[in-house]
Amino acid sequence: MSPEKKLAALTISLPAAPVAAGNYVPAVRTGNLLYCAGTIPMVDGKLTHTGQVGREQTVASASESARVCTLNALASIKAALGSLDKVSRVVSVTGFVNAVEGFADSPAVVNGASDLLVAVFGEAGRHARVAVGVSGLPKNATTEIQLLVEVREGGVSWRGDASSE
Repeated sequence: MSPEKKLAALTISLPAAPVAAGNYVPAVRTGNLLYCAGTIPMVDGKLTHTGQVGREQTVASASESARVCTLNALASIKAALGSLDKVSRVVSVTGFVNAVEGFADSPAVVNGASDLLVAVFGEAGRHARVAVGVSGLPKNATTEIQLLVEVREGGVSWRGDASSE
């Protein structure tokens, strides 16, 4: 099943693509790679999750924050390409987790992003990943997610592996 059809089947609607908050662009394509700027957990112009994991946020709520970030990143990809069906695979995810000193569960938080990508893209959603705890993020967001995807050459037909059909 194509990523666009999979989103519909999961009853997931993408938000409006985020706009740049500074002197950068939301996504840059070079060759068959699309680099997305980091996205924070915004819905309708408001942060959904603020504060540090281990203080204001739990691992579970921070994982949901990473999921919201990823939906925003997917919206940026769709805006750049016209369709998520033009993505042949997710190459990598970089996840930043606003956490208290000594927090060691950043990978569990970033699973919120990874799990969503596999749900939408199947095996093509499996990716390399970095999950890093930091002492602060823009606007005191709980998480920030950055994606790198490979873009299919030519048309929009999506050919996932058998497990993604």
